[in-house]
Amino acid sequence: MKLEVSKQTIQINPAQFLRSLGWAQIYDRKRSQVSYVKRLGADFYPRLHLYVNELESFYVFSMHLDQKKASYSGQTAHSGEYDNDLVKAELLKLKNTLKIGGEKKY
Repeated sequence: MKLEVSKQTIQINPAQFLRSLGWAQIYDRKRSQVSYVKRLGADFYPRLHLYVNELESFYVFSMHLDQKKASYSGQTAHSGEYDNDLVKAELLKLKNTLKIGGEKKY
């Protein structure tokens, strides 16, 4: 699921904002891409996985749930869930923390 947030809404850098909420930054060397994860237990999986894309006047937060690591060697696919209750609840927490209601969610 995705949440679009105006840059004016977030007064600090998104990385700082997310760290303050318990998200850890990770770097994918294969894709040269930064993303954020929030573990749901003591193990690496399941975990919430979040990408932040910066556009001209807003950020797009794109979140899914990684149930497990890729099952096949050489594959990047995983058991991601994009529209489940846990993802919806976590996006709602982000909205409530930012005190927003009218931002576009898609």
